[in-house]
Amino acid sequence: MAYKRVTIQDIADACELSRNTVSKVFNDRGTVPQATRQMVLQKARELGYLQTVEESPAGREAQRKSVALLTSQTPVDAHFGTFFLPAFTERLSRAGYTLMMSEISGQELRGRRLPPHVAIEQTAGILTIEMFDQGYLEMLCSLGLPCLSVDASAITDLSPMRCDFISMENLSSSALLTCHVIAAGARRLGFVGDPRHCGSFRQRWLGFCDALSEAGLPLDRGLCIMEEDGPHYSDDSWLLKRFQGMEVKPDALVCANDFLAIHMMAALKRLGMAIPGDIMVAGFDGTPQSAVVEPSLTTVQIPNNDIGRMAADMLLERIKNPNLPFRRTYVQTTPVCRNSTLR
Repeated sequence: MAYKRVTIQDIADACELSRNTVSKVFNDRGTVPQATRQMVLQKARELGYLQTVEESPAGREAQRKSVALLTSQTPVDAHFGTFFLPAFTERLSRAGYTLMMSEISGQELRGRRLPPHVAIEQTAGILTIEMFDQGYLEMLCSLGLPCLSVDASAITDLSPMRCDFISMENLSSSALLTCHVIAAGARRLGFVGDPRHCGSFRQRWLGFCDALSEAGLPLDRGLCIMEEDGPHYSDDSWLLKRFQGMEVKPDALVCANDFLAIHMMAALKRLGMAIPGDIMVAGFDGTPQSAVVEPSLTTVQIPNNDIGRMAADMLLERIKNPNLPFRRTYVQTTPVCRNSTLR
């Protein structure tokens, strides 16, 4: 029988059961009545779900194992992870794996410990998102499990680590975005965001700096807002105070992501500043919010779904072939010019 694109949720719906109950059947976790177990397995065969996973030892292994998603901060709202995960999860589900998300506590992070409910013997691989602590990532790599890091610390050298890596391309797109703003007439440019927060932010900062250098414009940190990352970046009043404290005001702000850019625009509007007439603003990430905010935000579009599928394929291939050379993959991104920088 040909393989069908069937998910655990499809089976749960067909059996009128919860997704959690069906997951327990395939992962051998918890107590499921034998009659329910047999019904789930029979329905899975009827729908074609087990035709592929039962063909090989690796497939049979996948039925009882999960992939651990470890993060220091659960992706919410406009975060890249919220758009990345659906495609990643769907790909894993078709291969017979369940994704188990865990947010790492501060104590676990400092103590280099896994959450107590993450059982290594039941874990086929590890995915990390928003995991910017180099020591913790090194600990995960030492477990001997297939590991894939999405983005990384701003200071991490991944070369000696036994893990794969995937991220959006940041450097050249940030440079191109900055060049666009310069071509639109900006001469005093500032950057908003903490370059030490993560690898992506650091690369976006470096792309910004490269573009200024190429244009022969000075890098003036007095025009930038680059304090340590934290919740204050979502406080429009804090951003407003930082902007008002600048001795010389920038005529353009390039922000590390759309979240920062949208909050920055809200702060500037409170001053009665016209965007882009008085000041231009650009972001990064290509979130849905960037297209509907007023004015629409110049940004860099990330192929979230494609990265999700590619990440799943990388991890599944690593699970199947643990001895493959480790890989770093950067996926091309695309600047999108909108009204916030078009004068």
